[in-house]
Amino acid sequence: MTHRLLMLPGDHVGPEILAEADKLLRCLMADFGLDAELEYANLGGCAVDAEGEPFPRSTQRLAEEADALILGAVGGPQWDGLDRDRRPETGLLAIRSALGLFANLRPAILFPELVDASSLRPDVVSGLDILIVRELTGGIYFGQPRGIRTREDGTREGYNTLVYGTDEIERIGRAAFEAAARHNGSLCSVDKANVLESSELWREVMESLAPAYPNVRLSHMYVDNAAMQLVRDPRQFDVIVTGNLFGDILSDCAAMLTGSIGMLPSASLDERGRGLYEPVHGSAPDISGEGVANPLATLLSVAMMLRHSLDEGALADRVERAVGRVLADGHRTADLAGPGVASIGTVAMGDAVVNALREARD
Repeated sequence: MTHRLLMLPGDHVGPEILAEADKLLRCLMADFGLDAELEYANLGGCAVDAEGEPFPRSTQRLAEEADALILGAVGGPQWDGLDRDRRPETGLLAIRSALGLFANLRPAILFPELVDASSLRPDVVSGLDILIVRELTGGIYFGQPRGIRTREDGTREGYNTLVYGTDEIERIGRAAFEAAARHNGSLCSVDKANVLESSELWREVMESLAPAYPNVRLSHMYVDNAAMQLVRDPRQFDVIVTGNLFGDILSDCAAMLTGSIGMLPSASLDERGRGLYEPVHGSAPDISGEGVANPLATLLSVAMMLRHSLDEGALADRVERAVGRVLADGHRTADLAGPGVASIGTVAMGDAVVNALREARD
């Protein structure tokens, strides 16, 4: 069966890094038997400029028909002055909601070749392999009511609602327990149950799920302690499950443990395994157009897509080995290069991965 893949370049460096994903996919199609067709659509600021809204109906139609989606990045300062419902980030939230992409998987894996690029000492991070499972379609980012209003005394206040139902918690909890069972059998649920009722319920539901997964060890940790532990002793974690806001923050914190946020892929999955795949980093307008953005998180996101949505695990392994080979050969983009270390650009890094992929086959 031909896989229908929707490519969403997005804004600023998004098109640059997605071009390397296109290159990789076309190599897999031409040389490794991947049966796929690629379509393109607008999401984010480029969609506002071209079609007047960040998640146009034309994009939604293609997204609903696709087997998997690959996103570059969205956003940029030129759209910051728009009403909230027309900002690029609203398009990202809307596509997650429209497709039911409730489970965000963010692996933080340190390639041995990048141990010196991490913000922490090698003895602290060597062998790091963490998976953060973030609930993606609920919590404070979607809760109602929300807004900005004027108090009786004339001062203004912003307000948001943090709400989770048992059905939402059970759904992400099951996904996390199953991921932990495939990983190393340890699941840490992160919350703020000492002060938040939503977290109190979260912890209760996680405990209620645990008996169905006897081979998974469940523990709990407050989010502030989890942030500290990620930089004190990150290897204590195996799989982390948490809500939307906490997961957003902790996964970016974990990114720096791997040497660069440019190394972290992600998958956002629905209940059937269809997903939106994207690098964790943003659109990086400060380096847009310079050809220096690191494409490896995007290429590793392609590997996640092959494994989770297309049932092409062998090809996913090939891509991940090719990335490791390129790093072992000393290739570095600017974000990974230390002082005095030569770096290569976006296109050259993409070429290096494709070449390593083909050489391994030969």
